Amino acid sequence: MNDRRKGFVLLRARVLIVDDHDGFRLSARRMLERAGCVVVGEAADGRSGISEAERLRPDLALIDVRLPDMDGFTVSRAIRAAKWADSILLISTRQKADHGDRLLTSGADGFIEKSELSAISVSAAILGS
Repeated sequence: MNDRRKGFVLLRARVLIVDDHDGFRLSARRMLERAGCVVVGEAADGRSGISEAERLRPDLALIDVRLPDMDGFTVSRAIRAAKWADSILLISTRQKADHGDRLLTSGADGFIEKSELSAISVSAAILGS
């Protein structure tokens, strides 16, 4: 874990949300903003997510595993390799066990089921990595 992540707090964290469902992005945005985050960008597909991460350099990229053009594992690997986000969390409607080793090789710092997404679960996933 890098030194910056050791002190990670959601307050004022700059966040990029990558998910193809408008309603989920809105709900995640509201939850994160209530926790003190600044949502600096959103993307509805993987290519846009990678472009936005390069442009915005967020503290946190929240990436859905299933995207219309590529999977979130690929997006996570690209963002991690380029060091365009300090922390990356993958999210899914499916359970962690359903994704197997792909989570381990994605470069992501953690995983959260969408039904469990909260400021506390985001902080715990980042700090627990």
